[in-house]
Amino acid sequence: MSTSINGVDYGPLFQLLGKWWGDRGLDLSPEPDGEDKNAYYDEIEFTPAGAAENAEEQNLVCVQYRQVVRKRKNGKIFHDQIGHWMFEPSTGLLMHSLSIPRGVCVLAGGAISDEGAGQRFKVQATAGDETFGVVQSPFMVEKAKTTAFSMSLLVDGDELSYREVTSLDIYGRAFEHVDEATLQRIVYD
Repeated sequence: MSTSINGVDYGPLFQLLGKWWGDRGLDLSPEPDGEDKNAYYDEIEFTPAGAAENAEEQNLVCVQYRQVVRKRKNGKIFHDQIGHWMFEPSTGLLMHSLSIPRGVCVLAGGAISDEGAGQRFKVQATAGDETFGVVQSPFMVEKAKTTAFSMSLLVDGDELSYREVTSLDIYGRAFEHVDEATLQRIVYD
């Protein structure tokens, strides 16, 4: 199977391309008096973003995405995220950038590994790290500070599953906000 589009070889990122949908998401989020569990619908669309060159030395391939998450109980959007997955073929470096409209941006780094018939994408970031870190607005630092982020995503054919952990300092305590979901590819890009 070719992993190229318009002369750009996307390598392992090629398998992300398309539109994915799932109704088996579970969100464990912080509340002032404890935690809240929300079942959700999840939609992610990955599209080719092309190749990128940095300082005439580093060559990357990139896909962009948008993720929209709706509560199953009422269909309301409670999470909207955009970003990129980037891969450096010469080193195997995997990067994931994301932005959410609450004043938080993350650049996480990691690698891809084979797992059964699929491939696992694993990245992490830590607040204060110069390379793979978290940037957030003054309000978020004061009220709901993200201290770390990790994501493990498994693609196996037309099934994608992920576990995302956002470590927070919120409501006067440390909390791990966890999102887990399984999606099916419904449209190839």
